Amino acid sequence: MPRLRPLARAMLSVCACVVAGWVAASDRAQGSAARANPAATASPAAATRPAAQSEPWWRHAVIYEIYPRSFQDSNGDGVGDLNGIAQRLDYLESLGVDAIWIAPFYPSPQVDFGYDISDYRAVDPQYGTLADFDRLVAAAGRHHIRVLLDMVLNHTSDQHPWFREAARSRDSPRHDFYVWNDGRSDAAGKHLPPNNWVSLFGGSAWEFVPAVGQFYYHMFYRQQPDLNWRNPKVEEAMFAAMRFWLDIGVAGFRLDAITTLFEDEKLRDEPALGGVNAQGDPRLSDVYTNNLPEVHGVIRRLRAMSDTYAGERVLIGETYVPNTADLDPWYGGALHNELQLPMDTLVGLGSKLDAGTFRQRLIELQTQVHDSPPLLVFDNHDNIRSWDRYGDGVHNAAIARIVATLLLTSGGAALLYQGEEIGQTTATPTRIEDVRDPIGITGWPREKGRDGERTPMQWDASSAQAGFSTNPRTWLPVTANYRSINVQSESADPDSLLNWHRRLIALRQSNAALRSGWTVMLDSTNSSVLSYARVGAEGETIVVALNMSAQPQTISLGLGASGVAGSRLTTLLASPAPIAGGAADRAITLAPFAAWVASLR
Repeated sequence: MPRLRPLARAMLSVCACVVAGWVAASDRAQGSAARANPAATASPAAATRPAAQSEPWWRHAVIYEIYPRSFQDSNGDGVGDLNGIAQRLDYLESLGVDAIWIAPFYPSPQVDFGYDISDYRAVDPQYGTLADFDRLVAAAGRHHIRVLLDMVLNHTSDQHPWFREAARSRDSPRHDFYVWNDGRSDAAGKHLPPNNWVSLFGGSAWEFVPAVGQFYYHMFYRQQPDLNWRNPKVEEAMFAAMRFWLDIGVAGFRLDAITTLFEDEKLRDEPALGGVNAQGDPRLSDVYTNNLPEVHGVIRRLRAMSDTYAGERVLIGETYVPNTADLDPWYGGALHNELQLPMDTLVGLGSKLDAGTFRQRLIELQTQVHDSPPLLVFDNHDNIRSWDRYGDGVHNAAIARIVATLLLTSGGAALLYQGEEIGQTTATPTRIEDVRDPIGITGWPREKGRDGERTPMQWDASSAQAGFSTNPRTWLPVTANYRSINVQSESADPDSLLNWHRRLIALRQSNAALRSGWTVMLDSTNSSVLSYARVGAEGETIVVALNMSAQPQTISLGLGASGVAGSRLTTLLASPAPIAGGAADRAITLAPFAAWVASLR
């Protein structure tokens, strides 16, 4: 048992996230055999490192998001591709990641850069071939890295054969694959949408198709018609597409916009909230278009299907929710039978470095989700980078180390987005003619789009393309600071942000307290410093203290009062200056925006 007093122990929630195995790749035949008889053969996602006890690998995983257009271009066309990812597996292994999540690379008209899919069972030629993907999975396995795919279940492209058939005739077998309505007419006979729903990307969420005399619903772009999940054939077809990739050997999926699969059957108007959004449309509630209860039935059936595959396949959800407790149903509550890792966007996707807020969110994760492991997210391809959101313009490098430390030591799984580990910055376009993201084009200047967080990965200073491509015209321009912010230069600097991430990940992998320990809040009334202990089952303890203020702070951890035993602290990591170890009960002074990790004995 951990060295905790009985009362403290009773109040704590176990974060069970121990080291398990990594991926071994295989081919379709092995995957099919695993599905047919999961117990009879090794899975394509079977572990190649010894598992610790029986905990699944994903409970503690470091997952690295790759935006394939911007990661590595292998053929000089200015766009990243699958072979480019394969070229960088040595780097990913050296970083220590357990899995990569690859944003969509399926055939697509690229209206939403791959999130408008026209074929769920193939690779877009600009990214490579299915054979390239097979080789990538195999190579990733040799580097002990699992491969996760982005799966878009809410909508297809309007160029998908299903929709092209659906839009030709109401009698088409595919017509009911999508959400259609006759709409209304005004006094002059003009066709009007059936309700006030607006697209997240601007304008009405309904598009009229004269050939069928109906409107179709699209929560996103008009080129992304929503699927009708009330039709069982849609579920059958989409599950079959996912089985195709599971058979190849992927370790699971990140499910895009998963909360939006269903809409109100009565098509009632959304309540108005007042004012307008960045697109100039009325601000509306989403009570009738998001998080409807029917989606949970789909997720439970999807989980049951994925669980028939050996190798601990994982389902990750894009789950933007207003409160921590709202994540619990996405896990399946006490039954744990839905998503293994709904994304927690509440902890990390804010913009205020506030110790009290982070403390409260972490406590909620221990007490409100039935001991499920969180998946913390500070960066992704849809949000301004954390360097810019949390940075103050002066101490950004130190603040980035605080963010990394919180992400990688607070328990559960962690998501890194390409470039986050080197301090890549957001490069928002300053002119509308430079914008590539359609949401930036339609919303300019209030909404400038997401190009800024999608610029090419900065590998080295060898050329203006930063090692990303040999083509001088990359699909988005490389950020000008690539000369100082790049993988090559930071790898050579022991004090770089990249090496800070590497040391944190290595510590996380080697230390039982960080893998599977209880989280105990320390000095819990301090408004400037977030401190906590991770206490392992055998009593090993790691202490973390993060000064989230621009002033030096002297703290008393109060370990004994928190029920954590130990007499001496030994510094493991410290930024921006060394912090001496010593007696555990002494006062400790932290520099402005200091991050400190220590072992307690």
